Amino acid sequence: MKKHGHWIFIAAVVILPLTVFAVVKWYENQFTRLPVLVSQEHRVGDFNLTNQYGKTISLKDWNDKIVVANFFFTHCPVVCPKMMRNLVKVQNVYRNDKNFLITSFSVDPERDTVAQLQNFASRMNVEGAWHLLTGSKKEIYAMARKSFRVTATDGDGGPQDFIHSESLVLVDKQGRIRGYYNGTNDTEVANLIRDINRLQKEN
Repeated sequence: MKKHGHWIFIAAVVILPLTVFAVVKWYENQFTRLPVLVSQEHRVGDFNLTNQYGKTISLKDWNDKIVVANFFFTHCPVVCPKMMRNLVKVQNVYRNDKNFLITSFSVDPERDTVAQLQNFASRMNVEGAWHLLTGSKKEIYAMARKSFRVTATDGDGGPQDFIHSESLVLVDKQGRIRGYYNGTNDTEVANLIRDINRLQKEN
């Protein structure tokens, strides 16, 4: 009888709290709205850049879409390839979702020409609704600092200016930032996919 009571005590003290915690986390993941980051009023600003197919892309191409954005460059030896491979995983999950888009801004637009972006896209299996963008360095760097807030450094987008970020930025259909994730970390990329699913339920 004492042994039976011992196991009941363990269940009450250990198993029950863990079960409650798991239920609470499940509820949060399923029904809690993602926070709006930066501010309620902040929106991603407009841009006018060129993708890997030579097509001009602007904010209007994001209309009514959930977007994951990041900043990269094709000559990056370590961080960017890992980040882009993780984005391929995200791409594969939402391949058939017309309301989802990935946008990658090159921080080395002088070397990342349309042809270079095409080669990189082929090498990294970038497909479907995924834009690799090049264009004005000043415009891209202003986007990184003012719209996406992926760096706290100052700069003017000039020849000596350089931004390198591992962040994947989740943007909702209203252009608001809803999450930042380390694109080289598998757990955080899994969290990104979870949060995209949560965001889809809001819209």
